[in-house]
Amino acid sequence: MDESKIDKTEISEHIHTQNPEIIKKIISKLDDQNIQVRGEAFYSLFLNENNISDILIDGLNSESNNVKGFLSLVLANRGDSNAIPYVERLIQDTNSMVRSYALSALAHLNAQQSINLIRNCFDDKKIEVRKNAVQAFFKMGGKIFDNEIEKLSENADEELIFLLEKYKKMSNGPEGI
Repeated sequence: MDESKIDKTEISEHIHTQNPEIIKKIISKLDDQNIQVRGEAFYSLFLNENNISDILIDGLNSESNNVKGFLSLVLANRGDSNAIPYVERLIQDTNSMVRSYALSALAHLNAQQSINLIRNCFDDKKIEVRKNAVQAFFKMGGKIFDNEIEKLSENADEELIFLLEKYKKMSNGPEGI
């Protein structure tokens, strides 16, 4: 088999590869139009037990929004805390999906050092990013201040209002008798 090329059906066959060219080809499949191919690529990278972090982190510089977003989640699922500073940069990406995925990745990595960057996303123009920022705070145990809850409630959809109500209940402690 020619390892310089990788066919859609061959992705899972390379789950144990250390070959940087093959790994880059698999990374490129994160942008495939076929969702099954993207899923195979994701799991192949996630399940690869070799030290491929540098290649994955380098992939965060891709021009593809799918590659950047999915790689941030691959790195988070691999528990790669070395990727945190690189994932933090994606919070300022022009694409809201990339920003949302980066927030989820930082929350999964419990990146406490990123809490203020995540807090800045409460003001994002896209509601999905604001919701992901609130969910990241839930997961990380961050404190959302009353004035932030009030501001987040403005122009909120039902899901964000539900998240904020849930946060208020959790932060007020258990119900009385």
